[in-house]
This record gives sequence, structure tokens and C-alpha cells, in this order.
Amino acid sequence: MMMSDNIQFVNPEFFLLLLLLPLIAYWYWKKYTRYHAALRMPSLESVSSLPSWKGRLRGLLPILRTLAFTALVVAMARPQAIQKEEEVNAEGIDIMLAIDLSSSMLAQDFKPDRLEVSKRVAGEFVVKRAYDRIGLAVFAGEAFTQCPLTSDHRVLTEFLQQLQCGILEDGTAIGMGLATAVSHLEKSEAKSKVVILLTDGVNNSGYINPLMSAGIAQKLGIKVYTIGVGSTGDALTPVSRRTDGRYIFGLARVEIDEALLQEIAAMTGGEYFRATSAESLEKIYNKIDQLEKTLIEVTVLKRYSEVFHPFAFWGILFLLVELVLRYTVFRTIP
Repeated sequence: MMMSDNIQFVNPEFFLLLLLLPLIAYWYWKKYTRYHAALRMPSLESVSSLPSWKGRLRGLLPILRTLAFTALVVAMARPQAIQKEEEVNAEGIDIMLAIDLSSSMLAQDFKPDRLEVSKRVAGEFVVKRAYDRIGLAVFAGEAFTQCPLTSDHRVLTEFLQQLQCGILEDGTAIGMGLATAVSHLEKSEAKSKVVILLTDGVNNSGYINPLMSAGIAQKLGIKVYTIGVGSTGDALTPVSRRTDGRYIFGLARVEIDEALLQEIAAMTGGEYFRATSAESLEKIYNKIDQLEKTLIEVTVLKRYSEVFHPFAFWGILFLLVELVLRYTVFRTIP
């Protein structure tokens, strides 16, 4: 059985008959030279004006028979169209993204800034996780749920695109951000539950200790991956804000509590990453994507439909036309 992506031939051995075409062509040529002797003339001027449409069209007869033969061979090979249906049984992972919206996320050591790069890379990560439920929590000096766990990733990416600094009281409440994300996974029935916590600072706000939130995550079997975003050294960062809401930028030292983030990841069985550029942040999300694989069982169902009928129809039609023309219009007297 010969197959392509969506067509298969049940009896491909019939294609061997096409090897007869050169022999048939040779037979036609011998027959033509035998019954149509050449007439030698010194000049063709006397017959140049004679009508010769029959002579020209007579060449159609072997072409029609060849087409008929080829079409019938294809029909005998019995082509079938393959229609595939997939049944996907996916054991997804529930993932909560916890993203820092403190003013320092507007630092310009990433282009255009840390927040825009974080939004873009997180959105690309979401698109890859087709079978997972993903939610979004945000935090600054306080925290709230931007999007609950959902399999509608289009809605989630829209929420990601709308994120901006200044919608929350400024500060960095890592403990509250983590607690908000963990609370949404508490009642999840997924076998694997994950939080991806992204921040660029030091916990300085909120009434929940980050390690307390990590302890709750540990008891609930929730794995926390922590990401520290920011280059090393100084960065152009918001240092104050005008009365009209615009930020004033100045050079400030990048400070990330890496020890805290490492401890949170270690307590929950996750891993800590440091992103010093957009490229490294992309690699981090790609690594998390590889670490947290979704179990997918795909059952492929195939249905076949016969498609030899058109070839048989055209083969018979070409043959009939050839026979009719041969014994009427192009009939010769022996």
C-alpha cells in the first residue's frame, strides 16, 4: 500500500502498467510508417494551400488513448483520501503567573523596559502551553488577581498586554503576590501545580512574609519558580514621580533579594533564575517550559473515502471519444 500525507493507493502495483506506454508509442509509430508511406515531391508549393485540419487533428487520437489508459491505470490503483481526526486526552498543569508591577519594573536596562519585556516573554510562554490552565496575579505594594485560572489563553494574553505600573500602591510585596497566586491553586485538582514568580526588587511591603507564603505552597504541593529581573550594576530607574503622574528617571543600583528567591524556590522544589537581559529571560521561560511537561495522549482516527471514480469516468470518456473520432471523422479506407 503506497501512501502520501492524505492520499493512499490500495493497489499501487497497477502503476507498473504505465511502463507499457513507451511500447505502445513505438507500436503506433511503426503502424503509422507502415500505412502512411512518404511521397517524395520536388516541391510542396502545389499542396501548401490544401486544407489539412484532419491531418493535424489526427494526432489527437493517440493522445486520447494514452490519457484514457493512464486514467484507468490510476483508477485500478484505487486511490483513497485519508481523513484524520485526533482525540486529545491531556493531563494539563495549572500555572499561576505572579508578576511584579512596582515602579522599578519601568527600569530601562531592558528595552524598552523590564515590564514590557516581561509581558512579551510571558505571553509567548502562555501560547506554548496549549493544554494548561494559566492564571495571572500581580503585585506591587499590594496584590490582586488579574485573571483566574483559565484555558482561554486569548483572554489571558489580553490581560498581560494591559498590565502597567501605577495601578497599585507602589512597593514590592513579594509575600502577598505569592500568597495570591497560591490561593488560586489551593483547590486545583491538577496533579501538577506551579507558580512562576517574577520580581526585580526586595520585599518591602505587605503584611505576609514571603517565606510563610512559600511554606503554604510547600504544604499544598505547589512548585514555585522564581525569576529575578534586572541587570547588574546601575540602571536608569524611576526615582520619583511628578504631580501629573509622570516618572522621573535616574541611575540607581539594581537590588534583587536573590537569597530570598532562592530559598522560596528550594522550599517548594522549584528553581531560581536570574534574567539580566531579554534573551536570558526568554531562555528561562523556555527552560521552565521544558521542565514542566504536560502529559498528552493523542489518538489518531483515520477514515478513508474512495476517489477512483473520477479517474474511471475520465478514462472511459477519453476512450469513447477516441473510438468515436477514429471510426467517424478520422475513418480511413484500407
